[in-house]
Amino acid sequence: MTADGAPRAQVDFAGLQTLWVNTGTLCNIECANCYIESSPANDRLAYITLAELAPFIDEAQNLGAEEIGFTGGEPFMNPEMIDLAGAAFGRGFSVLILTNAMRPMMRAHVQRGLLALQGEHGDRLRLRVSLDHYRGDVHDRERGEKSFDIAVEGLVWLAERGFDVSVAGRAAFGESEQAMRDGYARLFRDLGVAIDAADPHALVLFPEMDEGVDVPEITTSCWNILDKNPRDIMCSNARMVIKRRGAAAPSVAACTLIAYDRRFELGATLEDAARPVSLNHRHCAKFCVLGGASCSA
Repeated sequence: MTADGAPRAQVDFAGLQTLWVNTGTLCNIECANCYIESSPANDRLAYITLAELAPFIDEAQNLGAEEIGFTGGEPFMNPEMIDLAGAAFGRGFSVLILTNAMRPMMRAHVQRGLLALQGEHGDRLRLRVSLDHYRGDVHDRERGEKSFDIAVEGLVWLAERGFDVSVAGRAAFGESEQAMRDGYARLFRDLGVAIDAADPHALVLFPEMDEGVDVPEITTSCWNILDKNPRDIMCSNARMVIKRRGAAAPSVAACTLIAYDRRFELGATLEDAARPVSLNHRHCAKFCVLGGASCSA
C-alpha cells in the first residue's frame, strides 16, 4: 500500500528480454549525481568474474532472453570485460555496454579486444557512451575537469572504426528536449560522428534521478490515469546480476537503478527472480513510470 492507503502498483514479470550485469561499482571518475555512487573507491558491488556469470548466461539463454547489457561503475575497469562480452556472444546474445569511453576503454589491450569482438560479431555489439551534455563545461561540472574532451576522444574512436555507438545524455539542465537534441546534433556534426540526435535510441536523454526529491507514489489507478502499460516498464522484462562485496556468490536484482536496496534483491537465480516487483522506490516513479525511460535498447 502507498502512504495514503491506496493499492501500490506492481509490475508482473512477462519474460526475460534483457539480462543486465553490473560489472562492479568501481569507476575511474566520481560524478556529482551518479545514481549508484560509483567512484575510484566504491567497490560495494565487486567485480563479477566470468566463472560467476556463466551460470546466469546459461539460464538467460534457456529463458529466451535476447540481449545482455553491461553496466557499472565503468565496465572496462573490470579486467574480464572483454571475456564477459565474448561469453555472451558465444551464447547467441546481442551485447550492449554502457561506458564513459574514457581511459579504461582506451587502453591498448581493451581496444584490441573490442576490435576483435567487432570483427567477429559485427552489429551484435553496441556501445552507449555517457555524455551528460553537448557542452563540455556543463558535462565537466558533473564529471570533472577535462572529462568531456577525454570522453569525446573515446566516442570518436568508436565511431571512426564503425562501432554501433549511441550516446546517453541527461535531461537535467532546464532545456527542452528539442533544444538538447539540437545541441547534440551540432556536436555530432562538428565531430564528424554519424549519430542521429533525433533518434531516441541513438541519443537517449535520461530523466534525472535525485534521491532527495519527493515524487508521487505509483498506485494501481496510475496505469489508466497516465495511459501506461506495466509491460512497458523495465522490470517486466529485465533483471540484473550483481555481486555484493564480501558475498559468496552473485544475486539477482530487480532493476539496474536500485542495486543497494535489498528489498529489490530477488534471489540467487533468474528463476527465483521471475516474480512481480512492487513499485516502492522513487526511481520507479521518476525514471520508469513518469519518465518513460528504460536502460535497455
